[in-house]
Amino acid sequence: MTYRFTGKRLAAGNRLAFWVRLLLCVGFLWGAGNLAQHQTVVTALLAQEENPPDTPPAASTLDAEPTLDPSAGSGGDQTDESKRPRTLLDTIFDGGIVGAIIILLSFVAVGFIIEHAITIRKQRLMPEADLATLGDLIARRDLNAARQFCEDPRNYSLASDVILAGIERYQSSEFGFADYKSAVEEAGEDFTARLYRKTDVLSVIGAVAPMLGLFGTVEGMMESFNTIASRGGMARPDELASSIGKALVTTWLGLIVAIPSMIAFSFFRNRIDEIVSECGKRVERILAPLGRRR
Repeated sequence: MTYRFTGKRLAAGNRLAFWVRLLLCVGFLWGAGNLAQHQTVVTALLAQEENPPDTPPAASTLDAEPTLDPSAGSGGDQTDESKRPRTLLDTIFDGGIVGAIIILLSFVAVGFIIEHAITIRKQRLMPEADLATLGDLIARRDLNAARQFCEDPRNYSLASDVILAGIERYQSSEFGFADYKSAVEEAGEDFTARLYRKTDVLSVIGAVAPMLGLFGTVEGMMESFNTIASRGGMARPDELASSIGKALVTTWLGLIVAIPSMIAFSFFRNRIDEIVSECGKRVERILAPLGRRR
């Protein structure tokens, strides 16, 4: 007895994972291209700021020399303050509202990953002690005791839910020994679908986070071009730093959240398939006595 539904759902999950991975790759390449373009623009603006074409080199040198000594005391402190090293928190704050939303999604993703790590485990879905007890009860044909054991909320698991469905069909149907397997497959399909729906949240976060990052990139670039237009094409680098920082930080945050989310999504999906497959084999051996006429 095998779970026929697993292959169909796995195929659908593989198609969804393929399109999500393709979308993430396209977003990553687009963000990397924007990063290279932004760095080129900033380098050109810095070079223009350091060597303005309209100011003769000799005049700028003569003007700079008499002002060095008088401002040496106070100007040095201001320069040190302006060159204060930026922290990671300062960089994250550059992301603005979009960055805050992405960070919120990261907390949601971490919460679901912890919850899945606790609940999607072999010891939780098919406890060995419960399987041994149910195997002994069914082998002795004590189906009422086995049913009570499965109905106890303290013993709720994938294995107990599936075995309970098989026992109920066996006891309620005249030909239960012949069609209890269909009840087991239906119960297994329903339980597996619930597990899959739990992991879909990670898939959604993994797909939405890069989209939010790209949204922040577009917003930052729009602000940069608006600043350039308002300055008549002569905007200074410090006037563009904030908007360009938002464009890069949001893309960075989106990828940081999306990559672990998709890895966790794929990991837990594979774990569900592995546990369901093993549970199906164990349940088949436990319920084998029900397939024989008394």
